[in-house]
Amino acid sequence: MRAKSTSARPPLFIVLISVHGLIRGRELELGADADTGGQTKYVVELARALGEREDVGEVVLLTRSVIDEQVSEDYAAPLEALSPKASIVRIRCGEDKYLRKELLWDALDSYSDNVLAYLKGRERLPDVIHSHYADAGYVGSRLSLQLGVPLVHTGHSLGRSKRKQLLASGVKSREIETTYNIARRIEAEETTLGVAERVITSTQQEVEQQYGLYDFYQPDRMSVIPPGTDLEKFHPAQGGEKDSRIAHELGRFLRHPDKPIILALSRPDPRKNIIMLIEAYGESPALQEAANLVVVAGNREDIQDMEAVSGTVLNDILRAIDKYDLYGKVAYPKHHKPEDVAVLYRLAAQSQGVFINPALTEPFGLTLIEAAACGLPVVATDDGGPTDIIGHCENGYLFNPLDKAAMTEVLLKTLNEKRSWPKLSRNGIQGVQRHYSWPAHVAKYLQVIRPLVERTTPLQKREISRRSSLYRDRAIFTSLDLNLLGDKDALQRFLDTMRQYRKTVMFGIATGRHLDDALACLKRNGIAKPDVLITGQGTSIHYAPDLTEDAAWKKHINHSWNPQAVREVLAGMPGLKIQPKAHQGAFKISYYVDHDVVSVHEVRQALLRNEQAVNTVFSFGQFLDVVPVRASKGLALRWCAERLGFPLENTLVSGVTGADADMLRGNTLGVVVDNKHIEELADLPELDDIHFSGKAHADGILEAVGHYGFFDASGVRRHS
Repeated sequence: MRAKSTSARPPLFIVLISVHGLIRGRELELGADADTGGQTKYVVELARALGEREDVGEVVLLTRSVIDEQVSEDYAAPLEALSPKASIVRIRCGEDKYLRKELLWDALDSYSDNVLAYLKGRERLPDVIHSHYADAGYVGSRLSLQLGVPLVHTGHSLGRSKRKQLLASGVKSREIETTYNIARRIEAEETTLGVAERVITSTQQEVEQQYGLYDFYQPDRMSVIPPGTDLEKFHPAQGGEKDSRIAHELGRFLRHPDKPIILALSRPDPRKNIIMLIEAYGESPALQEAANLVVVAGNREDIQDMEAVSGTVLNDILRAIDKYDLYGKVAYPKHHKPEDVAVLYRLAAQSQGVFINPALTEPFGLTLIEAAACGLPVVATDDGGPTDIIGHCENGYLFNPLDKAAMTEVLLKTLNEKRSWPKLSRNGIQGVQRHYSWPAHVAKYLQVIRPLVERTTPLQKREISRRSSLYRDRAIFTSLDLNLLGDKDALQRFLDTMRQYRKTVMFGIATGRHLDDALACLKRNGIAKPDVLITGQGTSIHYAPDLTEDAAWKKHINHSWNPQAVREVLAGMPGLKIQPKAHQGAFKISYYVDHDVVSVHEVRQALLRNEQAVNTVFSFGQFLDVVPVRASKGLALRWCAERLGFPLENTLVSGVTGADADMLRGNTLGVVVDNKHIEELADLPELDDIHFSGKAHADGILEAVGHYGFFDASGVRRHS
């Protein structure tokens, strides 16, 4: 049923532009390649949903025509009707054959001219042009300026974030530019943000953490409109789910299959935090009594054949299940089909169970919306999109994903409060219909674009300056304990300063803490995730905004690392005591050291005599960490400088203990803030550019900022 027109205003003519990928109205080939995914599905469904509105007269989705024997003839058809008022129009863009999006840049000017000719040949010009992704943004910006038509833009993903992800995966900077044309993409995004009168995003976090890094970031022009959900696919149970293939598959694992289900569904990725969920379940007899746990973590044949990260996660899942002897209580199917996902939600809802998303970070949370549409209450991480979703739907609870006890508490609360469960279920169904259905999406969408068409919302003219370089040209790296932490007022002054300069200055934290411990510490102290988080004394590197791990770094430091041999050499050495398991890591062996009994020098000599080339890191007067010879805070910092492109000469490094020494040495701008462990860095004054601050904690860092003239427009001052 079409939505009723709410006024006598003329119906809108809307042009959507999505240049790349294989776009058609039926049987979308999602996953055919990297270019044919969520964006193609979104633009087709948006065009259809807009075409159902009576206040919309016509919707045209512009894409490129593809004439190629390797793909369907459908992609060569100049016109394809989606509905009586919505259609796909395909226009030539460079070569006829199918090309990946990175190879289309040189053809975009020609494509823009072809689209301009098409639009000028129409009886009327569009009321709004809505571009999708950077390539369409480039085209849309030109058309908007030529035709005087307002431009709306949706990025879908951004070049600055993509570059960081590629670097983390091990791709070299030069290869990124050659293969992905990333600098050209970022420039197109900057241009688009300068021209667009509205930018539509899925979450507020996307606005602040991703678009906020762009020079033409204008938050007053940004509108958060979550994408619509297919309610024909995701809906409450209608019977028959218990006879489905996937239900029988789960029955192979579960001793009592009729118990409520705790359902987790995600990729096998460490950031999804599935291991902590299994630990919470395994350590809680009450949870095991209340429900079964179903973990759906992708598809697999042989774990040994999987890529390293996914294989590691799945091995860890199996080990955790074995550790807590959860056989008969946990299901972890090897395979599931796309159509099984909605059935899994409905099976869990029929059991009066709960869906959980325990991810360390979650930009949006589409699975939460899908589960809610099926009537399944949800509990989720208090990071990112879930905050908005549960706030709108009131169908579950948020928790700190690093707090195992809190995770257990909200799961038990949802499962055991039988009177509240039906209300949570109903709230989810109604909330999705109200906020996350396609009709709800287009209603909000039209509320955003109508004022642009009618010019009822004046746009503020703002003076926006471009930075001198495309990427951030300076950085501040600091340790955590006794440096950022210790004085809340000083910390706030420092964080305010970093927010002021976030577009031009990379911010990194280097700590001996493990990732989960570091994240919990940041959360407790109100510190947003830094651009770079180095943990485990330099053995792990993660990049914001999604905590993308630098896989190439792990491979690099694994060289000559033999942790079993290290433990054997140091076993029983007087004055050394192994730290608890929680402080150990795959690339870090941690001890307490008694200086009255043994010196760090003696430990190093023992390891060298036994042919163990490693780094030994002493800190805080009592801790000794043994890490691979290629790993340390300083080496990790230099790896990041090379990957991300900020010069060491423009990098201010702040430290407090011996663990920070190799970060401070060399060509960096070093500062040692005042602290009780300063003797561990006593030899540093002999080196150039080490400033010993008279102030403690974050105030010491700010003092060094002034000392070095770090934010001076004319460049950083060197001191000798």
